[in-house]
Amino acid sequence: MDVDPRTELSEFLRSRRARLSPDDVGLPRYGRTRRVPGLRREELAQLAGVSVAYYTRLEQGNGRNVSDEVLDSIARALRLNEAEYTHLRNLAACPRDNKKKKKTSRGVRPALKHLLDNVGVPAYIGGRRSDVLAWNPMAAALFGDWAELEPRDRNWARFIFLQPSYQELFVNWESKAADVVGFLRMDAGCYPNDPELTALIGELSVKSELFRQLWAKHDVKEKSFGTKVLRHPLVGEMTLSYETLRMPSEPDLFFTTYHAEPGTPSAEALQLLASWGKDATRSGESVRTQR
Repeated sequence: MDVDPRTELSEFLRSRRARLSPDDVGLPRYGRTRRVPGLRREELAQLAGVSVAYYTRLEQGNGRNVSDEVLDSIARALRLNEAEYTHLRNLAACPRDNKKKKKTSRGVRPALKHLLDNVGVPAYIGGRRSDVLAWNPMAAALFGDWAELEPRDRNWARFIFLQPSYQELFVNWESKAADVVGFLRMDAGCYPNDPELTALIGELSVKSELFRQLWAKHDVKEKSFGTKVLRHPLVGEMTLSYETLRMPSEPDLFFTTYHAEPGTPSAEALQLLASWGKDATRSGESVRTQR
């Protein structure tokens, strides 16, 4: 399942245009009944201040030599958020063949591993394609002992879409699934010829109907911060905040932590999990099996 930059640019622009109506952007409704949802190309071109022919070429996937000013105008007309604008720029600037991009190493510097071990909350380091590269014992207690998996299977997309235990762990599992697909879309915009990413997308498309539906939406998302509700088989429901920090010297790496507000039942549950360590994973699986 190849990720073609021209197709990605075309489908992304069409999907963003389809979600807007004339009412959303203050344009009058006129002419024949609309056969498809969203703005017409000529309406979008008018809002962006470019010719219809120019915008049509861009929407057909021809992003070569488009200026930053034009991209800015189109982004404003489409009301793109920051992640979507970054994705648009990546797609428009993407060369036809970037197979020569250097491969991302799966290694993590010893200093980062030492930092992980000394963080007092669940933490892990992730890389491209939502791979999990390193983690601390509290993360293993919360999410499962990833050391028991093959390296290729230590991947959030595979966790969420292919492992039923994660569907039970995340209370709003479909929201987490949408986040993961949004992250993969951002990666696809930067590295469309990454064979491992292409293989991952193909595998998930075959095995998960929900993944196919979410992938077709062309939604994108940056890793950042937020709150998730988890239901652990040993300690029950916890509301945890997460923070994701990009490594300045290694921009493909992300440092993610989960924590609970001090003095809350969630904080107490997290401390209890920490006291179990890796045994929490095995005990949790035993609880699931007994259900």
